[in-house]
Amino acid sequence: MNKTLLLIICDFLLLNLLALTRWEKAEPQRATAGPVTSVTATAASQPAVSADMLDLMRVSLEDERATREALAAQLQSTQGSLTEREKALAQTEQQRAQLQGALATTTSNVKELEKKYSDATNEAFMTKEQLARMQRELDERKAEAERQKAELARMERQNAEARQRIESLNVAVKVAEQEKQLLGQNLEQARTQVAQEREERIKVQEQTTQLAQGVGQLAEKSTELTKEIRENRPVNPNTIFADFLANRVQMQVTTQRRGLFSPSIRERDSQTVLVSDGRQAYALMHVSDTPFSLNVETPPNYQRITGSLASGGTTVPLPELRFLALDPRVVVVPVSAETAGRLGAKVYALAAEPFKFPDVVLVRADDGRYGETTVRLDAADRRFVRVDNRITTRLFGEIAPRRGDLVFAKTGELIGIMVNNDYCAVLGDFAAAQTLPAGENVEQQDTSVVFRDLIARLQRQPDKLR
Repeated sequence: MNKTLLLIICDFLLLNLLALTRWEKAEPQRATAGPVTSVTATAASQPAVSADMLDLMRVSLEDERATREALAAQLQSTQGSLTEREKALAQTEQQRAQLQGALATTTSNVKELEKKYSDATNEAFMTKEQLARMQRELDERKAEAERQKAELARMERQNAEARQRIESLNVAVKVAEQEKQLLGQNLEQARTQVAQEREERIKVQEQTTQLAQGVGQLAEKSTELTKEIRENRPVNPNTIFADFLANRVQMQVTTQRRGLFSPSIRERDSQTVLVSDGRQAYALMHVSDTPFSLNVETPPNYQRITGSLASGGTTVPLPELRFLALDPRVVVVPVSAETAGRLGAKVYALAAEPFKFPDVVLVRADDGRYGETTVRLDAADRRFVRVDNRITTRLFGEIAPRRGDLVFAKTGELIGIMVNNDYCAVLGDFAAAQTLPAGENVEQQDTSVVFRDLIARLQRQPDKLR
C-alpha cells in the first residue's frame, strides 16, 4: 500500500465521520407578545348635578384604577418578553456563526474531495466501485451543504423577524408609558371632579330641604286660606237649590191598618235629602210627609208598614223609621254607607256654624220653591230657631216658611227642618225617642203604644213649638 492510497482512505474515513455526525440545531422559541390595550382617553363631560352622575364618576374612577394596574402588569410582562427575545437572538447569532463555520469546513472538505476524486480518477489502481461510492458521498455532501445554506437563510429571516418584533415591543412600551401617564392625569382630574360634585350635591340637598319646607308651609297656608274663604263666602240660593235638585231622594211610605169593612191603606210620597252626623247617614222628613199623624186621640195599630228610597234608578227598602227625641215630628231613616253609595246622592253635612250668616235658605221639596229669609235664636231653647215667616221682597217667589221645609245655611250645609210654620229644629243629635220597624206584619208589636208616647211628647212641647 503506497502513501497516496493511505491518504485517500484517511480522508474517506474523515468524511464518513463528518457525514454521520448529527448537528442539533436549536431554534429559539418565539415569545408571543401580549395584546397591548390602547386606551383612548375621553375627556369627561360636565355632568349634571345629581346622585346618578356621582355614581357614574365613582364607577369611572374604579375602572381607570383597574386599567392602570392591568397596564402596569402588561408593561412588566412585555419587558420580560423583550429580555427573553434578546437572549434568544444572541443564541441564534451564535448558532449562525457555528453554521457558517461548519459550512466553510464542509465546503473546504468538498473541494478537497473533488480534488482527491480527480486525483483518484487518475490513479490506475482505483476500482470502479470505489469511485461510485465516493461519487455518492460527494452528492450527499453537496446535498448537506445545500440544506445548511437553506437553514442559514431561514435563521437569517427569523433574526430579521425577531428584530422587527423587538422594535414593535419597544414602540408598545413607549405607548404604554404614555398611556400610563395619561391615565394618571385622568385619575387626578376624576378625583377633583368627584370632590366638586360631592360639594355641589351637599349644597343642592340643603337648598332642596329649604325649598321643601317652604312649599309645605305654603301648602298649609293655602289650605287654611281656601278653607277660610269657603267658610266665609256665602253660597247663592240658586246654587243651593240646584244642588238639592241634583241630590234629592224620593221616599215612599205605605201603611195598612184594620178598617170597618176592609183594610185601610195609605201611601205618601215625598222628596228629601241624605244628611250625616259624622257617623251615620239618614234620610230626613217631617211626619206630615208620611201616612202617620200625631194629632189623633186614639192612634191605630198598624198591620203593615213598608217603604222605599229611590234615586238614580236605584230603589232600596226602608229598614225602620226613627222619631227623634229632639222633636217627635222629625223622622229619619238610617242609611248605610253602602246604600248611600248605591243611591248615588250627596250626603249633606250638618252646619258647623249654622248661624254664621243672619240669613238662611228655605227649600220646599214638594212644589220646588225656595227662598232666602232671616232667623232669630231662641234664648229659651237653642235647639230651635225662629224663622221670619213674613212675606218680603227678599223671598224668591214670595215663599213663606212651612212645616217640612228644609233649612240650609248660606255655606250650603244643612241646618235643620221646619217643625211648624215658625220654628226650625236645629239638627245635631239623632237620638231616637221611638223606633218603628218596617215590615209586612208589625201588628203584634202594637204600634199604637209607640204613637201614644210620641203624641205625649209632642203635647209636652211649648205652645210656640206645637
